[in-house]
Amino acid sequence: MRVEQNRNILIPDEFPAIHSEVFSTKKGTLYLKRPGVVIISAPAVSISGMKDFLAGFPEEYNFTDYLEDPGLLTSDEQLIKMAGQTCYASWGPQRSRNDVIEKYIGNLVSSGHGSVLEHACFSVLIYGMSRSCSLEMVRHRAGTAFSQLSQRYVSGKVLRFVERPEYQNDEELHSRFERNIDFAAQEYEKIAQELLVKQISGDQLLSGAAKTDLRKKVQQAARSVLPNETETIMVMTANIRAWRHIINMRASEHAEIEIRDVAYKIFQVLRQVTPNMFADFEVVDLLDGTKGVKTKYPKV
Repeated sequence: MRVEQNRNILIPDEFPAIHSEVFSTKKGTLYLKRPGVVIISAPAVSISGMKDFLAGFPEEYNFTDYLEDPGLLTSDEQLIKMAGQTCYASWGPQRSRNDVIEKYIGNLVSSGHGSVLEHACFSVLIYGMSRSCSLEMVRHRAGTAFSQLSQRYVSGKVLRFVERPEYQNDEELHSRFERNIDFAAQEYEKIAQELLVKQISGDQLLSGAAKTDLRKKVQQAARSVLPNETETIMVMTANIRAWRHIINMRASEHAEIEIRDVAYKIFQVLRQVTPNMFADFEVVDLLDGTKGVKTKYPKV
């Protein structure tokens, strides 16, 4: 961590990431066994512009001293604390200071004041996640944004797959998985080539479009043979309250095993960059050998 000059904000030297190894079948079809998660964006905060605003109150209130608090905060902590204190005009000498931020955030969470957490957003890159798993993830709409790999606009050159955890330690299931993805990749390529030939020969369904849309005409049809275990790549943004809800729901023992792994990894990287926002979350060992999390404040 480094300190942003004149702002008392802790800035990570780099954002945390959990990467996933890429494997290959003997025929060269690429696949992954676990998801990868990379934090790519966090709040950038400066409260120095509040100076004239605070100076507009009577001098005896000492509101301008609010900007002189020497305690160091992460950017999301500064944003959330400032937003919370705005609710009570709590900028005077009796305010909670930066050096008690852990207690301040804990009080917000334990009292159910989750709306204040919605100001701080983090973005993550998720890969090594199956298409079927992504369909569950994008159901989380409130406080979130998604940008996902389009099989319509992306060719088979970046085609990869995801092996289910249940297959990985079973010789027969693992062999069947590799055979299936080899077949799917070959079928996709064959169909795409056949469709391309038809397009060039003037097939109306494939060629009756603007020149820039011709490629997607082929890919949107060829993708129909791709299985649920085809990998997708996604950038997902959510505010802290939404992340807490998603992690509580999807990293629980009741969640499906693949999405639990995704959510647990998101929890791991977010906890590194903003530990106080997840201080009430506890890691638990589950009966199936995986890990999950739980909190006594699930509604915040």
